[in-house]
Amino acid sequence: MKEIGQIIELEFLKTTPQGAYLITDEENEILLPHKYVPVDAEMGDKIEVFIYTDSEDRPIATTLTPKLFINQCAFLKAVDVTPIGAFFEWGVEKDLLVPFSEQFHKIEVGRTYLVYLYKDELSNRMVGSTKVEKFIKRNSISVVQGDEVNLLVYQETDLGFKVIVDNRNIGMLFRNEIFKPIRIGDNLKGFVQKIRPDNKLDITLNSVKLPSLEELANKIYEQLLKNKGKLELTDKSSPDEIYAKFQVSKKAFKKAVGLLYSNKKIKLNSDNIELV
Repeated sequence: MKEIGQIIELEFLKTTPQGAYLITDEENEILLPHKYVPVDAEMGDKIEVFIYTDSEDRPIATTLTPKLFINQCAFLKAVDVTPIGAFFEWGVEKDLLVPFSEQFHKIEVGRTYLVYLYKDELSNRMVGSTKVEKFIKRNSISVVQGDEVNLLVYQETDLGFKVIVDNRNIGMLFRNEIFKPIRIGDNLKGFVQKIRPDNKLDITLNSVKLPSLEELANKIYEQLLKNKGKLELTDKSSPDEIYAKFQVSKKAFKKAVGLLYSNKKIKLNSDNIELV
């Protein structure tokens, strides 16, 4: 059933002792249990619901909103481990199963893990997996350099942080692009800096792309004019000092200063920048 894993509007067809039955475009009837039926709903009304499967793998509707949708990932808390796998709380009545075959590491109750939601085509049920990268790597790149993207931070490495980009690609946020505290599980806005041959993305938190580098250089120049031609910042200044002044990364600041220097607008001193 194509509706499984999605939020859609379905027509209220009839009422029964179990609840309201909704009908899909393909004439399939789906139960919305009584406790989720809006008090003012009438037959013929359109009701917005999320479709998933019950304990007997039958499609069922709810007005609850899940923490993730089909082909997406999110951090979820493990609530039980059984002989068939681990179960996670994900915002709807029935907990989400992550079979042992789909567990990247042994799962412990009470801990939080990154889980990918997919539909098992054989059983038509929604299943979770902590082997997130094997699913994400299948997706084609749908962004271009400079695009603003949504990020989910999911792993720290020696180079920086791995992020899920727009719920469909893997990206790397390098340490020299980070100018504020970041933790696993953070949701951030970022920008595509580079698309690599392996279909992975280099990400920056800095909105300064090549076309706007000149804009930052102009801001620095204007600040120099306001400060009698001197600015107590250099390429040796800390990322925190630079961000406090211009809200950009140290890397972007150095590029803009380099542009001003190459245009003979400034001279670089050991402890400051000065207008020529």
